Amino acid sequence: QVQLVESGGGLVQAGGSLRLSCSFSGRTFSIDYMAWFRQAPGKERESVARIRRTTGSTYYADSVKGRFTIPRDSAKRTVYLQMNSLKPEDTAVYYCAARVETSTQYGYWGQGTQVTVSS
Repeated sequence: QVQLVESGGGLVQAGGSLRLSCSFSGRTFSIDYMAWFRQAPGKERESVARIRRTTGSTYYADSVKGRFTIPRDSAKRTVYLQMNSLKPEDTAVYYCAARVETSTQYGYWGQGTQVTVSS
C-alpha cells in the first residue's frame, strides 16, 4: 500500500507563487507515476502534472506549461507542485496521486488542499 499526505495550499494574489508538497510512504518502490490533479467547483477533475518515478520524466497540462513544475526529493519521498505566475483560474482543490506499476489508474490519493488565487 501507498499513503500520501499533502501540505501547503492557501490564499495567494494573482501573479504570486505557491508550493504544494506530497509525502509518500509505504510501498513507494511500486509507484509508476506520481501526479497532481485539481478540481474547481462545477468543473471536472483535471490532470495538472505528473512525473514518472523511475525516469524523472515530467508531463504538464497545456494550461500550466511554463508556470508549474513538479520537482521532487527522492530521499524525502516527497513530490512538489511549484506554482508560479498564478491566475484566478488556478483556484481549485489540488490532489496528489500515485499509480502503481500494476495498475492503469491512480488508486492512491492525498486528502486534497485548497488553493485560492485572488485577482
